[in-house]
Amino acid sequence: MSQNLSPDTTARVEKLLGWAPEHWRPVFGGYTPAARYAVAAGERTGFVKIATTEISARQVNSEIIAYAGISGPFVPRLLGAEPHPTTPILIIEDLSSATWPPPWTDELLGRVLDTIAEMHRTPSMLAHGGLLQGREAGWPSVAAKPDPFLSLGLVSSQWLERALPTLLAAEAACPLAGDALTHLDLRSDNLCVTAEGVKIIDWAEACRSDPGVDLGFFLPSLAYEGGPLPETILPERADVAATVAGFFAARAGLPDIPLSPFVRRVQREQLSTALPWAIRALGLPQS
Repeated sequence: MSQNLSPDTTARVEKLLGWAPEHWRPVFGGYTPAARYAVAAGERTGFVKIATTEISARQVNSEIIAYAGISGPFVPRLLGAEPHPTTPILIIEDLSSATWPPPWTDELLGRVLDTIAEMHRTPSMLAHGGLLQGREAGWPSVAAKPDPFLSLGLVSSQWLERALPTLLAAEAACPLAGDALTHLDLRSDNLCVTAEGVKIIDWAEACRSDPGVDLGFFLPSLAYEGGPLPETILPERADVAATVAGFFAARAGLPDIPLSPFVRRVQREQLSTALPWAIRALGLPQS
């Protein structure tokens, strides 16, 4: 039994699995404060995620709902799930032995892009949503309170004043609604390759929405990790470029989130490639 879990939580995990883990290996990573364990007993294995805060409880409960509404070869095997107001539990197959990018190769990227396209074609009964559902828009937030964005030192206040009308119009023109199954948190740490193919994890944001925005949200992190420029994969989508850049521009300069301290760092990394994408796509001056 893990010394970090209560007997009640351990018993819940064992009941969901139908067997008692003999080994509990803490898994570190992720940007939300949930407890994660790779568990095993003989040849039986699993990956256990247990919420530890109010925020992670909402996310794990949302992910449990998503697993009930999605299926496909890109979805990890669900071994057990139990919604709970404060400590929901989600158990999926253990993917520790999978290949996790980066580094990116043309072959690996091709497989991932094919899988994303397959996901977008897959029917789903998940609720409709969108990238900005329940969140503030990007460039309108920057226009209202520019100081956090400007504090990053990426552009001058004069540049922002000149560029904002174009950025605002492009974001406003971007369609966020749609019927495609979308993940809306695609990054390398949520993608791996197994013998069965590419698997996508962390479905807390999943819904039916616009596939172009979903793909576009992935591309800045890909470029940051040495992959191709976003427009080589999603050309002629200045509206998506502006929307994605605006999402990160409105958030990357805000104070760190105490229980999720790495979120702002990741947002700054993605902004460093998303903003140049928007500048190129919209023909804006570089500075």
